[in-house]
Amino acid sequence: MPARLKKIPLTIFQRFFRTETLGGLVLLGFGLAALVIANSPLSTAYNHLWEIPLTLGIVPHGLSLSLHDWINDGLMAVFFLLVGLEIKRELLAGELSSPEQAALPIACAIGGMVVPALMYLIFNLRGLGAHGWGIPMATDIAFALGALNLIAPRAPIGAKVLLTALAIVDDMGAVLVISLFYSEAIVWSGLGGAAVTLLVLIGFNMMGVRHLWPYLLGGVVLWYFVHSSGVHATIAGVALAFTIPARPSRGVTAPALRLEHALHNFSAFVVMPLFAFANAGVKIDLSPQHAEIGFGILAGLVFGKPLGIMMFALIAVKTGIARLPQAVNWRSLLGYGFLAGIGFTMSLFIAMLAFDDTASVNAAKRGIIAGSLLAGVAGAVMLRAGRPLRDDK
Repeated sequence: MPARLKKIPLTIFQRFFRTETLGGLVLLGFGLAALVIANSPLSTAYNHLWEIPLTLGIVPHGLSLSLHDWINDGLMAVFFLLVGLEIKRELLAGELSSPEQAALPIACAIGGMVVPALMYLIFNLRGLGAHGWGIPMATDIAFALGALNLIAPRAPIGAKVLLTALAIVDDMGAVLVISLFYSEAIVWSGLGGAAVTLLVLIGFNMMGVRHLWPYLLGGVVLWYFVHSSGVHATIAGVALAFTIPARPSRGVTAPALRLEHALHNFSAFVVMPLFAFANAGVKIDLSPQHAEIGFGILAGLVFGKPLGIMMFALIAVKTGIARLPQAVNWRSLLGYGFLAGIGFTMSLFIAMLAFDDTASVNAAKRGIIAGSLLAGVAGAVMLRAGRPLRDDK
């Protein structure tokens, strides 16, 4: 294969990695700002800000949501659209496009979802907290890659690709969990409208429509119906992504890839920081109320994630299903497993779907913030304690 063709996937990945790294730093800044404001005299104004109602459309037929809900249900649909496009790209032409490439990240991701959920349930087997089992399953790809770049900037490319693919498979699991277990009672008329809209979008694809605007307009309609159906509205973003053509035509870049590139910076530097600023603000106190929720999340992220990743990776490698990437050993894989325990964005998102009362949500937020911080520190210690890592050439 010509050297020029070999460099193309690496260039795309390097651009993706750089955006996620910078986005992770911006995300951290907005998350810290929310945390500081929530524990300052401005906390009341901060909380009231997100309850401001905004109506889209003509009253009384418009859709009225709070600013907080527009961010979590509306803007986050853009994030989930990007997640869907990334998943589709990986399945068609990336690290998940062949069984050999996909085996290790899939094994690691499954272990990294199952074991944290089980560990959480050790603390919350009964009662209100049991509904939060999905919270520690998620990996924040921006934070994880950002932390890796800061801790081990010369880490082998195989490790970066593995962590990225693992997080993308993790996102697939999170989307499935949200749609199956964290949606409200189904409104069948809304679900029917969503199904018809989705069929229209699939028809666009089958007819060879290559312009993006019909898909985006249809996506808005799809979002409205999904929102009214009781299924969480952000799932519309993932569904839309899978209807957009992903194959190039006559040398023209595929619509899915064009949209993914267009959304990357908007998602990394607008959507995610706004989400963090709106949701990371939590009062830091030592209240024992629902402490089992916080401890379950912390244990799942800090211990469950690396344990599950290592266990399932070991099984996959020892059975010959998968192999470790070049220049990645078991010690460094444990370090990457700890970094996968940084579950900030998706964990916060699931927490607010899992619990209705403020006390439980705040307990979950404290567990997410503490667990993600400790997981990041443990990953840094593990990777720094090992031999210096170098880039693959």
